[in-house]
Amino acid sequence: MSTASTISDSPSTFSHLLPPTILGPLITSYLAEDAPTYDIGGYVVGESSASARLLCKTPGISVLAGVPFFDEVFRQVGCSVQWLVSEGEQIHVAKGEKKCCAVVRGPARRILLGERLALNILARSSGIATRTSSLLSSLRAYGYLGLLAGTRKTTPGFRLVEKYALRVGGADPHRHDLSGMTMLKDNHIWACAARARSQNTTKTTTEQNGTTAAAESQVPKSASEEETAEAIRLAVHTARRGGGFSTKVEVECQSEAEADAAIEAGADVVMLDNFTPEDTRVVAKRLKERWRGGGGGAVQTNGADGAVNGKGTVKMTREFLIEVSGGLREGNIEQHVCEHVDILSTSWIHQGVGTVDWSLKVEH
Repeated sequence: MSTASTISDSPSTFSHLLPPTILGPLITSYLAEDAPTYDIGGYVVGESSASARLLCKTPGISVLAGVPFFDEVFRQVGCSVQWLVSEGEQIHVAKGEKKCCAVVRGPARRILLGERLALNILARSSGIATRTSSLLSSLRAYGYLGLLAGTRKTTPGFRLVEKYALRVGGADPHRHDLSGMTMLKDNHIWACAARARSQNTTKTTTEQNGTTAAAESQVPKSASEEETAEAIRLAVHTARRGGGFSTKVEVECQSEAEADAAIEAGADVVMLDNFTPEDTRVVAKRLKERWRGGGGGAVQTNGADGAVNGKGTVKMTREFLIEVSGGLREGNIEQHVCEHVDILSTSWIHQGVGTVDWSLKVEH
């Protein structure tokens, strides 16, 4: 199993992942949405100097996340922020109490202009980081050394914030967008199979009666196991041609046979989608033993990876990662832990997550 990095990553350095050319315009757009014309409340309070305390009010343990976004909000409205805790730090709050985590200083109207946007980002980010950190701690207690990852099921317009919060909480953000990694899901494979079947049907019909049969005229049918395997190979090879050597290719697999086809085709990652815990353990073990042990099958020697056996053929070996996904959450994800699984991915750590309660109180 691929183990997590042993290099100590200070969560505060994650802010360096955010280019100013991306962070600045993103926050500008958020501010413009919140105050598209007049700020009448700001007109009321004016430019008098003020300071406000950032208070965490959620009882229990919360993880602070979203600091760079919070800072950028107040930078753009002309205020400064002094942090009393570090990003990624656990904040302990007793029931009925509050903890001051930062102080914002600047003109009163400017503090209030950025207040709600900054708090919304911090609340959402900290909620994601808190749940992520908690689940990861649980997995480590079960002996899991691989990666916990999020998914692309993010909020439109808020993806960067949510992916960043996953990082702070200790998870891998998974691919950020369609360009970051090619993931061939079931619909991609089925579409490839349908296209291949349509082309074959058209060719056969043309040869038989000299006419071209439109694909839409054929009665839809499920792809056979052989058609699916061939569609996976075609999809992987096409994706590799389009993305080049620097773009990883992952294939979502519904069965062990599909995973075999994906690995044979050269996929970098195979996802065991919606497998039972028992099937996960059995299939992941067999795939690693079969393909990393050189038992992938006899193939032509030209271009194959592996060693020549006594019969002059090659036993293929492949380097790949196994990802497990599909309905994973606290209470069932631990059942999928085994030494042959490299990645456990779930949207549970960032979709529908509760927020951490923050408030910003002007001192008077």
